[in-house]
Amino acid sequence: MDNWRLLPPYFLEYGLAMQQIRSFNHFVQSGIREILNAPSNKIIRTEIDTKFYIEFLDIRIGLPNYEEDMVTSSLVPNICRIRDLTYSAPIYVDVEYTRGSDIIRKQNAEIGRLPVMLKSAICSLEGKDELELQKLGECPHDPGGYFIIKGSEKVIVIQEQLSKNRILVERDVKHNICATLTSATAESKSRASVVLKSEKIYLRHNSFTDDLPISIIFMAMGIESTQEIAEIIGAGHSYPRSVYLSLSPLIANDIRTIKDALLFIGSRIRSRIMARGFFAPVKEKVAKSDTVIIKEAYDILDRVILPHVPMKKSKSRDYSEKITCLALMVRRVLNCAYKDAPLDDKDHYGNKRLELAGQLVSILFEDLYKKFIFQVKKQVEQSLERYIQSRSSGSDTTYPDTFRNLPHDIITRGMQSSLSTGNWNIKRFKMERSGVTQILSRLNYMATIGMMMRINSQFEKGRKVSGPRALSPSQWGFICPCDTPEGESCGLVKNLALATHVTNDENPQYLERLLYSLGLFPSKYVATRDLFDPRNWLVFLNGLLVGVHSNAELLMDNIRKLRRAGKIGEFVSIYCDDSSVYISSDGGRVCRPLIIVESGKSKLTNEILDQVIAGKLKLNQLLKGGILEWIDVNEENNLLIATKPNEITCKTTHLELDPFTILGIISGLIPYPHHNQSPRNTYQCGMGKQAIGSVGYNQFSRCDTILHTLVYPQKPLVTTRTVKLTAFEKLPAGQNAIVAVMSYGGYEIEDAIVINKASVERGFGRCISMKRMSVELKKYHTGSSDIAAPTNQLASNINYQGIESDGIVRVGHELSNDQIIVSKITQGQKITPVKYKQNTSSHLDRVIVTDTTSGCRVYKMMLRKFRSPELGDKFSSRHGQKGVVGLIANQEDLPFSSNGWVPDLIMNPHGFPSRMTVGKLLELVASKATVCTGIELDGTAFADPQMESIWKILLQHGFSPSGKELLYSGFTGEAIETYIFTGPIYYQKLKHMVQDKIHARGRGPRQLLTRQPTEGRSKDGGLRLGEMERDCLISYGTSNLILERLMLSSDVCRVMVCNKCGLIGYKSDCLYCKLSNSCVPIHMPYACKLLFHELQTMNIAPRILLTSSNDF
Repeated sequence: MDNWRLLPPYFLEYGLAMQQIRSFNHFVQSGIREILNAPSNKIIRTEIDTKFYIEFLDIRIGLPNYEEDMVTSSLVPNICRIRDLTYSAPIYVDVEYTRGSDIIRKQNAEIGRLPVMLKSAICSLEGKDELELQKLGECPHDPGGYFIIKGSEKVIVIQEQLSKNRILVERDVKHNICATLTSATAESKSRASVVLKSEKIYLRHNSFTDDLPISIIFMAMGIESTQEIAEIIGAGHSYPRSVYLSLSPLIANDIRTIKDALLFIGSRIRSRIMARGFFAPVKEKVAKSDTVIIKEAYDILDRVILPHVPMKKSKSRDYSEKITCLALMVRRVLNCAYKDAPLDDKDHYGNKRLELAGQLVSILFEDLYKKFIFQVKKQVEQSLERYIQSRSSGSDTTYPDTFRNLPHDIITRGMQSSLSTGNWNIKRFKMERSGVTQILSRLNYMATIGMMMRINSQFEKGRKVSGPRALSPSQWGFICPCDTPEGESCGLVKNLALATHVTNDENPQYLERLLYSLGLFPSKYVATRDLFDPRNWLVFLNGLLVGVHSNAELLMDNIRKLRRAGKIGEFVSIYCDDSSVYISSDGGRVCRPLIIVESGKSKLTNEILDQVIAGKLKLNQLLKGGILEWIDVNEENNLLIATKPNEITCKTTHLELDPFTILGIISGLIPYPHHNQSPRNTYQCGMGKQAIGSVGYNQFSRCDTILHTLVYPQKPLVTTRTVKLTAFEKLPAGQNAIVAVMSYGGYEIEDAIVINKASVERGFGRCISMKRMSVELKKYHTGSSDIAAPTNQLASNINYQGIESDGIVRVGHELSNDQIIVSKITQGQKITPVKYKQNTSSHLDRVIVTDTTSGCRVYKMMLRKFRSPELGDKFSSRHGQKGVVGLIANQEDLPFSSNGWVPDLIMNPHGFPSRMTVGKLLELVASKATVCTGIELDGTAFADPQMESIWKILLQHGFSPSGKELLYSGFTGEAIETYIFTGPIYYQKLKHMVQDKIHARGRGPRQLLTRQPTEGRSKDGGLRLGEMERDCLISYGTSNLILERLMLSSDVCRVMVCNKCGLIGYKSDCLYCKLSNSCVPIHMPYACKLLFHELQTMNIAPRILLTSSNDF
């Protein structure tokens, strides 16, 4: 049964970029209202006028539009790309406020603009069919899920974080066992740890100057009995010594009452003041009364320690739930220390949460919205103060309309700046992140898709730690095991697997009520000592203890039945571990769909599968019908999952859709990857994103900065199921080449390849390279502006070949270096023509004429180059076997078969033994069989390669099943003495081309400071002779060459050195010895002279000892 056929309908609703889009839709449709309805954000009041208020009633996002010449027009993405606009929509609020004694209501008041994600619910492309998308200049296969900021396409990279509000037991930097809990609420974040040091238990928090004994914390929270504290810390006989030692600080510090404990805590709080919304340390200590100290201690316990744990609303403070949470942390620490319970693995993917575009935009918007409210309140207070002052002075003034001039640019500029730079700086959460957004790759279609599924870890890339980089077993089916970069980002930048979905936040309140109806006993009615009764199972909801249950299996079974019936959220997960049941509905968890197995049989039958493919059943109906369900990482630990139907046993609970879904979207394109050495698949994931191919159906109307297009792209002869699930066959990135694996005169050694010149002339590896050149005609404050000069105003002494009447070179004209493209006349009738500055010629493909928002005319010219493969260009197969062109040989010199065909490409056989890319061998044989029959063969990972049927096909068509053939030498015409392994293989041309990298320099610019040649091809810089090159020249004894390279051709300078003191003088006089005519000229590198001067500023005097040349 082909269960993988479920994936096409899955991709329509959940796959590829849909999770980014669904996340953004969740923010737009509900998240933004939750921010508005928060108590601190909904109403603005002021002490100047106690009757005055501004209440925000509702908020919504309009459709994308832009205003020009006082006219508002609808906005589509292609216009934004062409005109360098931001694809955004207005944010409207309904507001009620007072104006004197009147209550005024306003609807659709604009407070800013929100960048719009393409293909989201508020995008103008939403719901458009293929024909309508083409009319709007969009490719129907474009995934969406990105933003357009000032004409540039930006994608928010998924961010990996540790889960919040969960207890994690680990060792700290001093190897003490500690239970850490990072609390996160809408208002703040806080991290508290319970630490075991010298058999005593302490609470650690950055608000305290030192770790505080846990017994004092419990007493401050209202537990005055030492016996009760002992029972909370560790009832039983497993660790009595630790319990006794943890109580000793009460006696040592003479703490007998709650007041004593509060004074002890309050005296150890770091002195802080509020400064611009964040805390700053106070340098001077100020004497405080006991009342103030107790108030500060209560404030820390209420709002800073475990702020996510709710407190009961009563007249007196009730810390019972916080006490329970601390008790759980203490128990976890003691169990790990004395009962050999395992520590938590921070790298386990159940302890991770992923932040998608919706969550990240939500955090940013809330921060900007608070700044907006603060600015509105400031403006209101200023208006009211002016009104009161004018009233007191007797002026007849009307009550001001305080909601007239809103600061729209706070939200608009803030959103644009963060999305443009990728910097998320939020002081409230002490969040400082960079690289959150990246420019969307448009090298090929699959590179674009791959960026939507990229995950970026916040772990520091420079640290050489293996733990966070290692491939964890918990990532099976959720994270691609192959797709990660090489180098310092290895294992930190990851990619989602094919069927992975990331959840959004779901309201847990209804789940809590449901649990009570299923027999849960609330924790607030259970004594803390009774929580740890072995007969009770602790039940946690999103990390928070909600109660105890006596029958965990029954509870879990009921929850799963409700989920499979669609009565609760489809992404709610439940699992048990260590006498506890954990239920999760929070966002950021990675889930994947699995087929439910009952009584040893899969619930997905062929009949149901056929109905889904025919469109009679939707994926949502399978989820609500108990056939499929979403499983997250933690719940997988309680399940037995079969990878294939024939592996199902009576104990199996679930079945994979298909084993290849553990791979990502890029690695899924590799044929037979399970026959390759692992690093080769990783290399291909990197090179597959660098392959030149087709970007989209609209690639010839796009105006990207650089755009490469393969002239004759082909779909591969051996495909995979991932190829079928994506648009890769319609937008491919490679060509099928006939490859001969043999030696050919040494030009193919060390990964070089030999290419058939006739194949190149037929179009193999040929590509179009497009580069954008923009010319802006500026407007000046005087009212004048630059113009493109018509032909009657051109100067006679300049070559204006190809310039037409509008002052622009004609389309299709061939441009060479220093040729004029635009004849530009600036302010004051000064002729400043724009010239083409490249060593190789180009053709002007097209000119786009548009205007900026400031009214300046802009010409965007696309320059076209046709590039055929040349020596040094880089190619790669789909198995990480890369190679550069070492020789382009004449067809008549290449080996040929008895049928007359000649290989397109020759590679060295030494590329196979050490790299073990058996998948490439299988692809060649399978591709040869495909050519014989015309039927594509499947090379999907973990599938049966069906080699016996391939051998039969080859034998039927007169080929050897081994893939080898008899070839004849192109030089002598004699048969080659060995059989040659030859056949078709899919090859990719990579973006690394000689024309973009070739660089040489005779003379050129120098750096102003060091007088050495500049660095880099773009600056016409020199070629660096580094330390290793220097050592090599020394080993050869080429001292004159070293002198010439490092000084004479670099930064030689003539300086005057004093004969007596050895310091550098001025002209013939020494400024230090005060002697005339004591200096002699010598030659040295200017950088050395500069170093000597800098050392002298540090009171170090380097002296040059001079010797007469006659002594040598």
